[in-house]
Amino acid sequence: MKQFNVHEAKTHFSRLLDLALQGEEIVITRNGVPVAELLPARKRGLALGAGRDDPNVNAAVLANDSWWQPLTEDEADALLEGRL
Repeated sequence: MKQFNVHEAKTHFSRLLDLALQGEEIVITRNGVPVAELLPARKRGLALGAGRDDPNVNAAVLANDSWWQPLTEDEADALLEGRL
C-alpha cells in the first residue's frame, strides 16, 4: 500500500491513476491521516435484480408489491419514534 499526501496526489494524479489501474493500493492522507483510497473503476455496474436469487433476501417481501409504497403518517411516526 502506497500513501501520498494531498499535495503529492494533486501533483502526480495521472501517475497515481496508472498505479491504481495496475492493482496498487493508493491511500491519500491529510496531515498523516488516511482520508481516501484510489481504486480502479468497476468494469460493469451491478445489474438490476442481481441479488434476487440470493438466499439471504426475503423473497416474501419482494413478492409483495407494496414494499415500495410510501409510509403512512402513522408508520412514519412509529418509525421516527422507534416503535417500528
